[in-house]
Amino acid sequence: MAAREHIERAPAMYLQVAQRMASDIRQGRYQPGDLLPSEAETVKMYGVGKHTARAAVAELRRMGLVESQQGKGSIVLPTGGVLPATRVDRSIQRTPKGSWRLPEMTETEAPAVTRSALDGPPALLLGQQDQDAISVDRMIHDPATGSRMAHRVLIPMATAADVPSLAEQPDAEIGDLYRQLAEAGLSLSFTEHVTARAPYPDERTALGLSDASPLLITYRITGDADQGRPLLCEELKAPAATCQLAYPVTPTKAAAKRTTRRRSRSE
Repeated sequence: MAAREHIERAPAMYLQVAQRMASDIRQGRYQPGDLLPSEAETVKMYGVGKHTARAAVAELRRMGLVESQQGKGSIVLPTGGVLPATRVDRSIQRTPKGSWRLPEMTETEAPAVTRSALDGPPALLLGQQDQDAISVDRMIHDPATGSRMAHRVLIPMATAADVPSLAEQPDAEIGDLYRQLAEAGLSLSFTEHVTARAPYPDERTALGLSDASPLLITYRITGDADQGRPLLCEELKAPAATCQLAYPVTPTKAAAKRTTRRRSRSE
């Protein structure tokens, strides 16, 4: 029997267009700061459909070769790409006086406070599936770049029952919520979980996204360090194409290894 020949499938059409445009960028046909051809021009140049042209530009963004700016188009970045323009500082500081300091966030409108049932990742991380919580939703933005982000604080009713002041003003600044927990005698710990996914249609509208480029999603769980009990969940949604998350990393001590001694047998 003759040996079977290996047949390679051609890349998807949008990848072929993206690879051709990437080659043009690397060879200098498009210089940093130049605008790529518009969607209509790309359709005409390569004889493809609008969806293919759009997907090709999305692939160039993923490669770090261009960034898309609403109202302008896709702009070529310096060779090799650069970090997204909006730096989202996720640090937490404890002041000498015992208060909590977090990076300032510019809100676009007043926070909305509702009561809802926990579900999805927040419910799993809090260990309270289908339990009631106070939800505080904020829309924030970076004035320098225009990037919009969605921020949500979830206060389980069980936590509010232990610290009643949380329910009196749930839309207080995050640092103030930490202070109330600490004043209730709780030793706080923080764990942040980061993931990404394609945005839902309502998220694209709320964040002003022009396509299905991925969202960065963080879930910060504030817990009781002594009892290992989750207390609050903060959810942040940010466009991955324009935002980078920055964290200070503090080393922790490794767990001590247990040593066992063998008892010597007497003869």
